[in-house]
Amino acid sequence: MCGTPVRLQKLIARSGKASRREAEKLILAGRVTVNDMVVRTLGSKATPGVDVIKVDGKELLFERPFYVVLYKPKFCVTTMNDPRGRQCVGDLLKKWPVRLYPVGRLDYDAEGLLVCTNDGELSYRLQHPKFGVEKVYEVKLSGKPSQDRLQLLKKGVKLKEGVARADKVKLIRYTQRNCWILLSLHQGWNRQIKRMGQAIGHPVIKIKRIAYGPLQLTGLRAGESRHLSENEVKELYQEVGLKYEKKADG
Repeated sequence: MCGTPVRLQKLIARSGKASRREAEKLILAGRVTVNDMVVRTLGSKATPGVDVIKVDGKELLFERPFYVVLYKPKFCVTTMNDPRGRQCVGDLLKKWPVRLYPVGRLDYDAEGLLVCTNDGELSYRLQHPKFGVEKVYEVKLSGKPSQDRLQLLKKGVKLKEGVARADKVKLIRYTQRNCWILLSLHQGWNRQIKRMGQAIGHPVIKIKRIAYGPLQLTGLRAGESRHLSENEVKELYQEVGLKYEKKADG
């Protein structure tokens, strides 16, 4: 990107600091400077590698966009560090050459697919409910709910935020005392799956995310991560309505 003027909000998003929409708010609030001059005009441009761009007095560092899928293990916190000393996602991402951030979160005792990137705009869109990115989970429920009870998850159950609905619900198998279901969501409320299970009278025992949009968990073991292929990144961009442009530095 060096040598070519780029819109400030795009640069801020590319640095991983914020999404473009959030970057616009930072600019309008006077929190962005270019060469120590406050910039408040949307559409203003700067040249990375030439101009010094700061947000709240801290210089932005531009690393190439990087995309990873991680198999988050159970009992791992979806943060970059944990003051209580528990294992966290940041510990599992140290092998990569750039600083990455998890897209959204998984509960401490949940496991499965977690997208990690320094691409602020993509991260924002993947998490925002209006873009409707599907997330698929294998869920173990306590007891043996009837098909009618399972269909309540699809029809909708009332939570404090509103009506929570699964897009798809499929029975995988019954065990002696419990059952496994396949559940897909576009919503992403805090502890939503657990609260939905509680609402139908069958508490959730285990949660494993196996897909996020076009990405699948296959091929990874708990704690492992891999770099996304260019085609996978393109698919993620298409999923949220972004135009993918191949970066010269890869």
